[in-house]
Amino acid sequence: MAQAQINNTDLPPKERRYFGTDGIRGRVGVWPINPEFVLKLGWAVGKVLARQGNGKVLIGKDTRISGYMFESVLESGLSAAGIDTHLLGPMPTPAIAYLTRTLRAQAGIVISASHNPYYDNGIKFFSAQGTKLPDAIELAIEEQLEQPMTTVDSAELGKAIRVVDAPGRYIEFCKSTVSSDIILNGMKIVVDCAHGASYHIAPNVFRELGAIVMEMGVEPNGLNINLDCGATHPEKLRQHVLAKKADLGIALDGDGDRVVMIDHQGHILDGDELLYIILKHKMANGHFNGGVVGTVMSNFGFESAIRGMGVEFVRVPVGDRHIMSELTKRQWHLGGEPSGHIVCLATATTGDGIITALQVLAAMRHQNKSLADMRNGLMKFPQILINVSVNQPDFSIEKPRILKAVKEAEKALGNTGRVLLRRSGTEPLIRVMVEGENESRVKELAEQLADVVRDELGS
Repeated sequence: MAQAQINNTDLPPKERRYFGTDGIRGRVGVWPINPEFVLKLGWAVGKVLARQGNGKVLIGKDTRISGYMFESVLESGLSAAGIDTHLLGPMPTPAIAYLTRTLRAQAGIVISASHNPYYDNGIKFFSAQGTKLPDAIELAIEEQLEQPMTTVDSAELGKAIRVVDAPGRYIEFCKSTVSSDIILNGMKIVVDCAHGASYHIAPNVFRELGAIVMEMGVEPNGLNINLDCGATHPEKLRQHVLAKKADLGIALDGDGDRVVMIDHQGHILDGDELLYIILKHKMANGHFNGGVVGTVMSNFGFESAIRGMGVEFVRVPVGDRHIMSELTKRQWHLGGEPSGHIVCLATATTGDGIITALQVLAAMRHQNKSLADMRNGLMKFPQILINVSVNQPDFSIEKPRILKAVKEAEKALGNTGRVLLRRSGTEPLIRVMVEGENESRVKELAEQLADVVRDELGS
């Protein structure tokens, strides 16, 4: 059945002024991603946490140049509120979630804009359990931000120390998420770390498990994070896999919570395909109960394959917050997005690119199959996604001409296909997605719909 959808649900709730679907994110130097606001944000977080107890807060970051600045002001704001900080330096987002839990911190703070370019940055938070902050805490922080900033007595100021063994702790944790019989000896892997937070982590994880590792994207300079590399741009990795005759390639994004993989034939496997491989392996071993959570972007062919295996499948809006919420509500353990953000709650509390890759590698080793063979049985529908830049915060995608164009595209698709328009919750973009059986027709309809959106924007 053809589906058309206008989706605004990944925008931040209207009652929130600062927090979006994944913390607070924007252009560096433009409010609220500037030193003045982030200083007060650190103080507000500290004041709210001080009412809950008096534990330490971890601060980690990715490799973008503005991380130095925001690390310093966050530490200062927390200190002014009387909170001690432990500085982790560059670490993947999921590593900070893990360390927040195991170091018994009261909260963890990540300075990262994930897959965005270097000139963006953001602040996101983890609870003591390594999960997203509860809504009530985020709202309390927003309320505290409206109060004048004060400083505790000098004797009560927070202290800061640097945690020097954070990378080693996380590397060992990643290795522990697969059984001890998983040895990657003889496997030739190209690992692209996107010049991001995993540059000193991911290659060591796979190498210590026995793989022959060739590194890409491991020379961060503060400006090259996600630049034509990593999970959002896997084309160069694909070329290296083919040129080096590698068994596969692994591409992470700037903060290490997303992954896509390349098989030895050069095919790019997105999150849907990786999720399919993990699910199929868990079912074969009798280790799967419940269902799978996808998003509005999940491929219809993927959904059909999941349901064909007798597994319940539920779609939620884009964003790991929505996936986690649905998994928790249903007491399920597996969900993800085509972008490569996959949640395996049996092993981690948040999406983790390295751990996802390890789950796929474990399935390959147990079944003695190549990555190309592991995806057999999944027939994806052609899906075209076009991003349209928008510089009007209040622009509505529910304009009559846009709605009419969506209905016309839906009609043209016939009985099988989907049309989805949504505003990104992390970037100033409107995403136009069309999915159907005929690739050339799908592409044509997506371009037509994107042109209508551009015309309405006046661009």
